[in-house]
Formats: sequence, C-alpha cells, structure tokens
Amino acid sequence: MRLLVITNLFHPDRGGGASVFSDLCFGLAERGWSVTVFTTHPYYPEWRRKSDAPVWRRQRERLRGVDVVRHGLHVPAQPSKLIPRVLFEASFLASLARSLFAGPRFDAVMVYCPTLSSVAFAALRRWVWREPVWLNVQDIPADAASASGISRSRLFDRVAQWGQRWLFNQAQVWSTISPIMARRLAELRRRNQPLHVIPNWLNESMAAAVEASSARVRRLPGAPFRLLYAGNIGKKQGLLDTLQALQRSSAAIQVDVHGDGGEAAGVRAWIESVGDARFRFGPFLDEAGFVAALHRADAFLISERPGSGASFIPSKLIPGIATGTPIVAVCDGDGPLGVEMRDHRLGLVTDWSGLEGLADRVVELGRDGTGFIELQRQCLERAKAYHRRYALDGIAAKLGEVIAGVRA
Repeated sequence: MRLLVITNLFHPDRGGGASVFSDLCFGLAERGWSVTVFTTHPYYPEWRRKSDAPVWRRQRERLRGVDVVRHGLHVPAQPSKLIPRVLFEASFLASLARSLFAGPRFDAVMVYCPTLSSVAFAALRRWVWREPVWLNVQDIPADAASASGISRSRLFDRVAQWGQRWLFNQAQVWSTISPIMARRLAELRRRNQPLHVIPNWLNESMAAAVEASSARVRRLPGAPFRLLYAGNIGKKQGLLDTLQALQRSSAAIQVDVHGDGGEAAGVRAWIESVGDARFRFGPFLDEAGFVAALHRADAFLISERPGSGASFIPSKLIPGIATGTPIVAVCDGDGPLGVEMRDHRLGLVTDWSGLEGLADRVVELGRDGTGFIELQRQCLERAKAYHRRYALDGIAAKLGEVIAGVRA
C-alpha cells in the first residue's frame, strides 16, 4: 500500500512531535508499506536552517526504507510573531504545490497538523487525485495562535478559525492525541467524519535510550529539589513567566532549563541577568542526554500558557513518565495535560493562579518520601499506555480500512 505523509517536521528534527512523525513512517515501512514523506529541510526547534541545500530546491533521500522529498520554505527569524508565521505557512504551501503533479498517485494521504499549510496541500491532492486524506491533529493551530499570543487580532482569529474548519473538513478521517482535543475537534466537523483518539508514543530510539538507563523507582529527591525543563521554548509554553514566579521564592530548588525555539533567547537572557545560581540554561538535549537529565532531576517541569485549552498536549510528557520522573505541570486544569495529570496522578499540577506558591509546593512534594515513590510508580504505570507497537498496529489497521473502503 502506498502512503504519502505530509509534515513540516521530520528526522533529523527534534521536538514538536518530529520524532513521533518520523517513527510512524519508519514503523509502517517496517510493516511493508511503501511510504513517501513530503517535508522540509531540518530547522526545528532552533528555527534555523540546518542544511546547506538550496532553499527552494527539492531534495530526495531514502531513510530506513522511507522515500523523503524535502521542500524549501521560509524560516522566520521571529517565529513568535504573526506576520512571520503567516509567511512561513504560505511559503511551505507554495513549495509543496510544486509536487502536486509529480510522482505517483497514493492509496492514502496522512497529513500532520501543526501547520495548516500541510492540510491545505493535502486538500489539493484530494481534489486533483481523489486520494483519501487522514488528518492527524497534533495542534489546533488557530486555537493555539490565539491562546499563545501570536495573534492579537480578532479579525485574524475569526478568519483563521473559518479557514481551519473548512480545511479540516476536506479530510475523510480525523485523529488526534487526547480525548479533550477530540471533543474540541468534534465541534468543527461538518460531515461526521470518523474521529479516532490515538495518543503519541515513545518513539523507538527514545524507548531504547530509556531501556538502556537505570530504573529510578524508589529514589528519593535530593536537596535542593531539582527541576528540569527540556524541549521547545515557544510562546505557548509560557516558560519565562513560570521561571520568574519560581525565582521570586526563596525555596531550596535547582532549575535546569535545556531547550531551543522562538522564545529561548529571552529565557536564556533572563537567567543570565538575574544571576540566581538556582537557575541554569543549557542547549537542547539529544535523546540520550534528555534521558540522563531526567534521571538526574527530581521532577520534570511542563508549562502551558493559560487559555491553551484543547489546542495541544506536549509529547515530552511521555519520556518524562517513561523514566518514572514525577511531573510538575503548570496548565489549565481542564485542558489535555491537566486532565492527564489529575486522572493518572503523575505529580503536581497547578493552574496559573497558583504560580506564586509553586516553589513551596514543589519542595513540599519531596518531603513525603512514600508519596514521592508512589508518584514514580504511577508515572511508569501510565507510560505503558504509550507503547509504540500498539499505536503503530492500530494506525496501520485503520489506514487499511480507509483504503479498503475507498476501493470498494
């Protein structure tokens, strides 16, 4: 079966779901699928071109049995601002459009949405080639742009919401990664499309890094209590506000930040300017370094700006709990992350109204040795739900059903 996957993030990019998107393609190729990926040149999470290939030249390569066609795009210097992000989206769609009439017809198209440009190109292929389209929603971009502060225009928000809904409804099958996101998407459906909840998973190489590391259950926290933040640093994380609130406390904590992204420079500059030895900034970590840092940490910090609602759930939660590291989450209590934290008792969760007391609550978390060890056990137990084989087998089976339905 011939599958086309459209995504703006693919190996060797890291963060933002890139490792999971890549792992899906590699996993389906291992299962006998003929997989082609339309993507771009590496740029994420640094928002900086990491290839010397000509910007607008298509480049073909084969990775682990997958045919990869890379398309150039404009990488904005200020990705947290609206106009640069619009240009980024428009350039990717224009670049992809050059492949509309190139190559074979596919049995199915799976498009990953954190970018509407990818969804627009999938819709073009459906109109031209009548290929069935599976929309995999990782972020709900119009919602996220408004909640994160990238867009501050009510007119733009209304137009973006209309465009998002119209493009989404060009796909015959939808999936997303949390029940709350599914409920939000159900409000956007106009043709009662099948809507599957398929969580992301621990990708193969990350799972190997976790497996190679030592188990952490029954390890008590140190003094000071060590918090780790690692991953993308953008608008929707609201990380700087979280760090500033932690720094205003005199609590005995150590906060290590490792990451890159559109807001990383501001976070790094703030840490350097305050001169507080409790806060340190380091580079984006590779998988082995990420797992090692999780094992050194007492808890893993994940933050989301207020109002993010059902627009996304951070995939970095999965390696955090897979190492048995309790989570400290700053997020909307009724959002995907807040519900996941509460339902499965993965650590400490607070909304933004509780920021000022967060540092003291973090320290208190470590004082209950028995309770802390129980949090580690619960994290490891919940991590079993994010197993690679179950996710890939389920997606392969559902894709086969979609293709069979079209052929019938």
